[in-house]
Amino acid sequence: KNMGIDRHRTDIVEFRRHCRDYALKYVDLQREQFKRLGVRGDWYNPYLTLKPEFEAIQVKVFGEMAKKGYIYKGLKPVYWCGDCETALAEAEIEYGEKTSPSIYVKFPVQDGKGVLPPDSFIVIWTTTPWTLPANMGIAVHPEFEYVVVSVNKEKYIVAKGLLEEVAGKLDWSDYEILSEFKGEEIDRAVCRHPFIDRESLVVLGDHVSLEAGTGCVHTAPGHGEDDFYVGREYGLQVLSPVDDQGRFTDEAQPFTGLYVHDANQQVIEKLQENNALLNASQLQHQYPFCWRCKHPIIYRATEQWFASIDGFRQEALQAIDRVEWIPSWGRDRIYNMVRDRGDWCISRQRTWGVPIPIFYCQSCGEPIINDETIQRISDLFAEHGSDIWFIKKANDLLPPGYTCEHCGGRQFSKETDTMDVWFDSGSSHMGVLETYPELRWPADMYLEGSDQHRGWFNSSLSTAVAVRGTAPYRQVLTHGFVVDEQGRKMSKSLGNVVDPLKMINELGADILRLWIASADYRTDVSVSENIIRQSAEAYRKIRNTCRFILGNLYDFDYEKDQVPYEKLSELDRWALMKAEKLLRRVTKAYREYEFHIVFHSIHNFCTVDLSNIYFDILKDTLYCSHPDDQRRKGAQTVLYKLINDLVIMLTPILAFTTEEIWSFLRRDDQPQSVQLLSWPEENDLYLDDALEQHMDKVLQVREVVTKALEEARSRKIIGHSLASKVIVYANDEWYKLLQGTPGLEKIFIVSQLELVNSNQAVENGTNLENVDGIWVTVEPAQGGKCERCWIIDSSVSTEEEQPALCSRCSTVVEALDS
Repeated sequence: KNMGIDRHRTDIVEFRRHCRDYALKYVDLQREQFKRLGVRGDWYNPYLTLKPEFEAIQVKVFGEMAKKGYIYKGLKPVYWCGDCETALAEAEIEYGEKTSPSIYVKFPVQDGKGVLPPDSFIVIWTTTPWTLPANMGIAVHPEFEYVVVSVNKEKYIVAKGLLEEVAGKLDWSDYEILSEFKGEEIDRAVCRHPFIDRESLVVLGDHVSLEAGTGCVHTAPGHGEDDFYVGREYGLQVLSPVDDQGRFTDEAQPFTGLYVHDANQQVIEKLQENNALLNASQLQHQYPFCWRCKHPIIYRATEQWFASIDGFRQEALQAIDRVEWIPSWGRDRIYNMVRDRGDWCISRQRTWGVPIPIFYCQSCGEPIINDETIQRISDLFAEHGSDIWFIKKANDLLPPGYTCEHCGGRQFSKETDTMDVWFDSGSSHMGVLETYPELRWPADMYLEGSDQHRGWFNSSLSTAVAVRGTAPYRQVLTHGFVVDEQGRKMSKSLGNVVDPLKMINELGADILRLWIASADYRTDVSVSENIIRQSAEAYRKIRNTCRFILGNLYDFDYEKDQVPYEKLSELDRWALMKAEKLLRRVTKAYREYEFHIVFHSIHNFCTVDLSNIYFDILKDTLYCSHPDDQRRKGAQTVLYKLINDLVIMLTPILAFTTEEIWSFLRRDDQPQSVQLLSWPEENDLYLDDALEQHMDKVLQVREVVTKALEEARSRKIIGHSLASKVIVYANDEWYKLLQGTPGLEKIFIVSQLELVNSNQAVENGTNLENVDGIWVTVEPAQGGKCERCWIIDSSVSTEEEQPALCSRCSTVVEALDS
């Protein structure tokens, strides 16, 4: 429609060419968008369901199912879109709000089987008045209690369990129950149609419920699945007086030509004329809409091709239990769908699609499909594409000299319907895994949104079980959908749509990737520009962490400068221990597809363990020690290990940033892309429980010192922490621990420290409840301030003609000058 092309007035092959061009236009568009998002794929050799080789394999899948007896043609009610003029599968349906008529109608009893009075009426409730011209019966539940009630000199039959609700709806303020009986007692009772001269048979059905209505269900076998099956048991006519466009045919006079939904009011008026309408109102409810044109759909009985799910249902249910479903509730969802679903309507009245490869003998009318014809069509599709079905005549498509296996006839016609698009995608396990030489059947994983339990996951399972006897995937991962901050669906009318391309152009693709990774994908995920900007802050913290590391490796050659583990400082070994634990946690999270745990673990490591602790303490060593000092090279050894692990752990999420990092980090003998690196190996050497416990204690004391410094700064006792001397009063246990810890001044980032053994609380001392036995006081450090490292020390000269350097910095400067 957008292209101004009318399929009814365009040559079929020409129309299909327009469809193909349209599809390929969006393939190109999506390819570029995926590439901009940093999604890795074989972009120049994608699998496309419109490729001839894929169509050829799809035909073979269909043929194999037909060979096993799973394909049949039958008359059944199916979802039908009058706008698209085609049958639809359940996966092509979307549910939305619709306002429909809600009416109560009385059917006069003609033969009550000795139970119903002859002057009584059975009351039905429906929200589809347009289906009343196709009414053939009234269904009641065999086990429910029903009553005959007297109201305003008339007698009505409803379910006892719904009597009060019906009485309220119909304003029956005063009624009398005349008799009670079970539904099975009025089996095959006969009513008259309210405005058509024919009978309406009372039938028994287990689908009848007490959730709403009257307990007596208007039954039109041509317009409802339950109606169809119960009608078949009773031999009711399958009447569907509706054409392909959803308009009434002559069988529905006087409504001929009316669009069914537009006819509701005329049907109601007809009921009023015949004194059959008890009540009419409006009801807002969930209703099925076509996913393409967004128009409301109907149930309509037509001749269609079906795949018999019953033929392999038990195998499918068993196959589901051999698959790992992520999240685990996915198993129950698809299990229940497969257990309860009807047969799959696979034919579509569309021009664009893969033709159903079936011929008909013009002599006997029998359908023709066998190994010979399937192989012939598959070969032709592989060479020419499926357009050849519409170009060639039936006899030219069949093997030369072919004769009907039923009657020997030589003239044939071909099926005009095409296959359901879900049969296309449902054949991808064979069309892809058995086409690309580097792939193997079955797939390791199928990944899609939660709506695909009734779509791709389901259709793929059906075709695979039918053909191979098992599921086409080992794992299935399901994610939720994107909603706004209030949990509402994205909608232009609400003005809450976030344009990903706009955010990418403004903030970069990695920000969007990080936001996705940070959310728990198993539920619906909230997004707004504000939420994306919060992710940008987290991204900057991770990026700045990596920048800090790279900036301090400018003079480090790992092959020449690395320091053995046993010669590293306690702080450096602590950092390696933290990094090792991170690696194991992240590895486990990736294996279990817990991507939000990956993000939060790495972000917390960068923010707390590195920036707040390790880097803060390390700066003096990195900036002020001699470049060749072993402590500095030891720190660089650890930084080199950290950045190499981080860049690999981050690359599935921050695809662009990690490539940028790798461009600075990569040695000539290493792969061009970080994504070609092997995953870091775990190293038990770095795990040291005693070190962890010791450093945890030291860092607890550091918290007390930090609090004391903040208090002293607020009281103007000190400015920078290096201007301070801290006195740490420690009880016996703490004193012993701290006495054996070298470099506490550096850990606490102060110039001077005094450790005092004291088991008494110190007046004016700072302490924390969770660090019992530690008190800290702060006073200005004594001595001169080193101009190079800012440490205040007695070794710093205070004479103007002497450089204001501490002894450590003097030694370093002299060495550098020489």
